[in-house]
Amino acid sequence: MSCSHSIAEVQAIQEVEYLRRRYARATDLIGTATPEAIAEGRAIYHAVFAADAKLKARPDRDALIGPDAWLDLVLTASRHRGPTQHLIGTQLVQIKSLEVDDGCNVIAGKASMESYVQAWHELKNGKVWLFLGTYFDDVENVANEGWRITETTLQQVAGETRYMDEAVGLASDS
Repeated sequence: MSCSHSIAEVQAIQEVEYLRRRYARATDLIGTATPEAIAEGRAIYHAVFAADAKLKARPDRDALIGPDAWLDLVLTASRHRGPTQHLIGTQLVQIKSLEVDDGCNVIAGKASMESYVQAWHELKNGKVWLFLGTYFDDVENVANEGWRITETTLQQVAGETRYMDEAVGLASDS
């Protein structure tokens, strides 16, 4: 089988982009705070992040290490909020290195990715907090695991708190 390096690169870009999309789904599951959803979100985080990933909630904060530390941060934040919805927008991936075998399988690689995020956080006071930001990621192809985010920094660009129609809200003080 002949391998086209450009086709392998296109596939790698798509796989890298899906990491952040899967992360958004996991974060929204974890935010519901049910044991089943937390377990599902944890499993996704472990498939998205390297075991020793360095994860920063803001550029000026110390990095948390690993997917479980990030999960704890999300759980702590969700105690003060209701459900969330993380929408991943523009994604820019730059493949820095890519090694493929004769079967066109990626055996090693590094990339960087920027992903815009718009995250809606339902608050318990009938309002919604809208967070606009960018995730800056370093990504590596980990042997026998595939692409994993090895470093993340989340940078807020803007934010706003709005009133929300009561019929829509699910958060409560209980």
